[in-house]
Amino acid sequence: MYASALKTDPASLTGSQVPRAELAELRQGRVQRFSSDELFAKRKVVLFALPGAFTPTCSTAHVPGYLARLNDFRDTGIDEVICLSVNDPFVMEAWQRSEKAQGIRFVADPAAEFTRAMGLSVSQDEKGLGIRSRRYSMLVDDGTIEAIFIEADTPDDPFQVSDAETMWQHWRPSQRGRGSAFMFGRHGCLYCARAEDLLNRHGIVHDAIYLGENLTMIGVKAATGASTLPQIFIEGKLVGGADELEKYLSQASVG
Repeated sequence: MYASALKTDPASLTGSQVPRAELAELRQGRVQRFSSDELFAKRKVVLFALPGAFTPTCSTAHVPGYLARLNDFRDTGIDEVICLSVNDPFVMEAWQRSEKAQGIRFVADPAAEFTRAMGLSVSQDEKGLGIRSRRYSMLVDDGTIEAIFIEADTPDDPFQVSDAETMWQHWRPSQRGRGSAFMFGRHGCLYCARAEDLLNRHGIVHDAIYLGENLTMIGVKAATGASTLPQIFIEGKLVGGADELEKYLSQASVG
């Protein structure tokens, strides 16, 4: 079922079998090594690979994008979303914690075995990083690559096709999904608690910042034009307070 190594050009990997290789992750404080078979056999998986943990584009855009779409992928039949990098499993686990991305599985390819077998390794010696993975994402069904989006191999580290939105549009081109949200709030505020409960019950991935956490009403008013809390944004648009959020959720095709 699995190829030992892919011989085809990376641009024509669709329809190929993923290679068998040894990977690693940290489980309960111990390094566990396992075959890539465990990730792909009899499952639908979205995997995105990137040059390195804690690097700028990876931390500011690649991982956060997939985290925001995580529930959408899960709701529509994807068994797991996986982040893979040529790093050791201790670094990958620390990076997962720093990104608060426990819903995404962070897998280490410490010897670049899987990355080389995919034909997607690249030397980054000039950056002091050695052999790394090119940036890409792929949809895999029971070991078969159904779709793969590979960034151009150029020094400026492009990020145009391996993002979560591109994968989501390929996977479910006509489906909106739940989206993501952000809330300004205040501890002890019943309306804020109600708003967070609504977001949680509808499974909407969200962040919140509260008064006193580097935030005052000056900032809230500057961002929203309102002087009351909570104030909720969904998909970049201001929804308003708890009442407006409830109305929005009752009318939107979410959850």
